[in-house]
Amino acid sequence: MKRRKLALLLVLTMLVCMLAACGKDKDAGSDQKPSTENTQTETSESEMESETESEMESETESETESEVETKPETKPETKPETKPETKPETKPETKPEVKPDGGNDEAIKTITIKEALELCGEPGNITTERYYIRATVEKMINASYGNMVIKDETGSITVYGTYSADGSLAYSELKEKAFEGDEVLLHCILQNYNGTKEVKNARLIEFKKGQITVDQSKYTDMSVADARNAAEGTLIKVDGVVSAITYSFGQVPSGVILVDNTQSIYLYDANLAQQVKVGNTITVLGSKTWWILEDEVNNAQKFGYKGCCQLEKITLVSNDGKTSAYNKTWIKENTIKEIIENPVNEDITSTLFKVNALVKKEEGKGFVNYYFYDLDAKTGSYAYTQCNGSDFAWLDQYDGKICTVYLTALNAKSSSSGCFYRLLPVEVKDEGFVFDTNKTAEHVVKYYGVDQFLDTYAGDPKLELITSVTSELLGFENATLSYSSDNTKVINFVEEDGKVIMNCLASGTATVTITGTYNDITYNETVTITVELASIDDYTYTNVDAAIQATVGDTVTVRGIVGPSLVNKVGFYLIDESGVIAVITDASVMETLEVGQEIILTGKRDRFHNGAETHFGQSCITSGEVVLNNYGKHDYSTATFKTDLTLADFKNLDPKTDYSTSVYVLKATVNVVETAHYTTISLTDGDTSVSLYCSSASQYSWLKEYAGQEVTLELAPCNWNNKKFYVGCVLAVYTEDGKVVNTLNFN
Repeated sequence: MKRRKLALLLVLTMLVCMLAACGKDKDAGSDQKPSTENTQTETSESEMESETESEMESETESETESEVETKPETKPETKPETKPETKPETKPETKPEVKPDGGNDEAIKTITIKEALELCGEPGNITTERYYIRATVEKMINASYGNMVIKDETGSITVYGTYSADGSLAYSELKEKAFEGDEVLLHCILQNYNGTKEVKNARLIEFKKGQITVDQSKYTDMSVADARNAAEGTLIKVDGVVSAITYSFGQVPSGVILVDNTQSIYLYDANLAQQVKVGNTITVLGSKTWWILEDEVNNAQKFGYKGCCQLEKITLVSNDGKTSAYNKTWIKENTIKEIIENPVNEDITSTLFKVNALVKKEEGKGFVNYYFYDLDAKTGSYAYTQCNGSDFAWLDQYDGKICTVYLTALNAKSSSSGCFYRLLPVEVKDEGFVFDTNKTAEHVVKYYGVDQFLDTYAGDPKLELITSVTSELLGFENATLSYSSDNTKVINFVEEDGKVIMNCLASGTATVTITGTYNDITYNETVTITVELASIDDYTYTNVDAAIQATVGDTVTVRGIVGPSLVNKVGFYLIDESGVIAVITDASVMETLEVGQEIILTGKRDRFHNGAETHFGQSCITSGEVVLNNYGKHDYSTATFKTDLTLADFKNLDPKTDYSTSVYVLKATVNVVETAHYTTISLTDGDTSVSLYCSSASQYSWLKEYAGQEVTLELAPCNWNNKKFYVGCVLAVYTEDGKVVNTLNFN
């Protein structure tokens, strides 16, 4: 018996020794692989369409516009990595297994990539032995983790995770790194990860900088200003100072703003961005282009936007490795208002401007937006991000302050409603800005007075005008605005009940003078306005019901009252006593309209539908253009609104029948759910719940006032995205004081 126990102990001891020996060869890194990029998309930079109740609350067209690009709306370098995103763990090894370059008497024996692929074996296999591979970096995927593709004369293979020679430092911590074109010696494990053969947890033993292989004689040496004006496809050699680095998903550098003593330009190239730092003076080769996100091209062309002015396909010729200040002598002092209102067909993208701007941080659900506003605290745009705002956390210290800011309109978001610039801050300084109140009169004229007027009027708007402005931010109270006309037969100004009203009385032209006054200082500007009064009787038009009955594809001209806003579409409901129909237009048209105005509109009778037999889709008018705005403040008709349905009846509407030109007046409870990550708003009645069509619950933020309350409301069925059921669009809520109308798309 004792002998058996002794034998068993010997066997166990041998097994422990064998396991310990195996453990020696086990790699210090984690079995999990680093990802090539963070695949979480920025909801503030997209125009998601949804009728679910779990939609994230987000801004911009991120907007989470949070555009973009950093190539404006960046084209990803690789497909998002679906493997675990955990950064490989490393345990420092006190000595490498082999010292290269003669540091060890034993010569390094390398294998080819073809041999490496064979050693990867079957899916699930991981080698316990490390191998040396000498190859050239064909593509750098992520310089933070050292993910790359390497090649030799026998083939290519992907590397996931690269470290220092002893495995103690991550790739991002290395002072000297290999990039595309460099020759590397790696000491690595090989594996077959679910059918993908690859190098795992490589140690960078040595590398040698590669030679530039492009023919530099094909590139023309230019200043940045000349490069901006060069034709598409021109091969350019340019030098300058790196003033800013942009980032794509996962905070991976994706491009740089290059500045010389003439201008600035965007260089879109992740490999370049991962090799340089702000302040480096570099020389690069690149190809001139203007870049627009592919699915925005048609909208951009409609408004004359060429895209982001940039160079791509970059080769880094030289980098001084020093930190130098970029040249600012050429940079124009401007205002946010002037930048935002600059016509998009004029190429200002990636040009630096110096402005005084109010920096504002606005936190959303899972993202942060940073805004730059002009001194009126309302005219502005947001910083373009693909990292949910984390790449601009350095702006937190400036939140709520008016600062000196160097920035560029990196790109313009292009949609059916128009194009608007998104900003990239390069440098921000808090210099204790104090507004010069001697400029108050000028400020109120430029920011509050002039923008009230249109260039032309076809009817009498009876426009109520601003007469007094106070700004706590800038420190002034009761600056006054007054108005006069040089042709009172065409335009006059009258006071009614303490309000100043502009009237258009006859066809003709008038010059209107807007005067600002503060502390006995006056400032004035003039605008020329053309009045072409027209009578509704001069037009041929149909009513709304006739437009609904028109053949899909026909152009219709219809008269009606501007009703409540659409949601997640740029447009409104056009209403008269015969019916209701949704109208899609663009932002420039919406800027001229108010709920209650009488208009004649032309557009295409349309239907959103993908041909499925399970649903009808959405009836509407698209490409709506206002032929005549007869103004007025009319209550839209509810003659065709139905009052005999419950919320349960609404939920059960047959999706094969067109109910999208109907409005129902019914009772429901507004249900608001807010969590750390999202907000949802829906309508409930007992066990029945109806979702609202939107891209973000923020589009229905006006309903939060009624959270938990049963209210009477106007609800339109809609099916813009071809579902097998209808969802709702709330037009208005009835209160004791009247209606609260959905004005989302209106100024």
